[in-house]
Amino acid sequence: MAKEEAILLDFWPSMYGMRVRIALAEKGVSYDYREEDLRNKSQLLLEMNPINKKIPVLIHNGKPVCESSIIFEYIDEVWNDKAPLFPSDPYDKARARFWVDFIDKKIYPNGRILLYKPKGEEHEAAKKEFIDSLKVIEGELGEKPYFGGENLGYVDASLIPFYSWCHAYETFGELSIEQDCPKLIAWAKRCIQNKESVSNTLPDSQKIHNFVQHVRKIFGVDE
Repeated sequence: MAKEEAILLDFWPSMYGMRVRIALAEKGVSYDYREEDLRNKSQLLLEMNPINKKIPVLIHNGKPVCESSIIFEYIDEVWNDKAPLFPSDPYDKARARFWVDFIDKKIYPNGRILLYKPKGEEHEAAKKEFIDSLKVIEGELGEKPYFGGENLGYVDASLIPFYSWCHAYETFGELSIEQDCPKLIAWAKRCIQNKESVSNTLPDSQKIHNFVQHVRKIFGVDE
């Protein structure tokens, strides 16, 4: 069977889904995109990911691969005729995995609190940790054009989806990411300018803002 027989079950605002879509685009993989309604999950999603019942799920030749980081590595290994997205050096690869774990455990969860929790102690603590975490990863970027050096890789693709959420973070978190982390914002703009895989994947920031506003109303979050 052809390597390109792939289906992606996803939800358009998902930062984890964007990560996978960027990997697929970087590798030039043709796939069938299927948008999921997370309040009314498809039977296919429930069958393909019966444990967590979450997106994204990549179905390759009828076999499901779940969890965005695992999917990303799978894509890099299977479609290996294109430039690798992981470093070849084992230590550098381990460091890339460490930083994506940092993104997943520090940046995205605290960002979610900023968006969907009422203002208060938890919100303020998350705001501080969110900015502190962005500063830490900005330090890891340093003066490099991309986290892996000269080419976009695993860490870049895993963090860049946050940029489409920046407007929402700044509005509902009452902060300025560009003021606190100017090099990180410059990196994000560079990714969008130089990489069609990024610019074609990231949704409009106002569309994300509107989506967050809608979810906040559902959650009954006080403005």
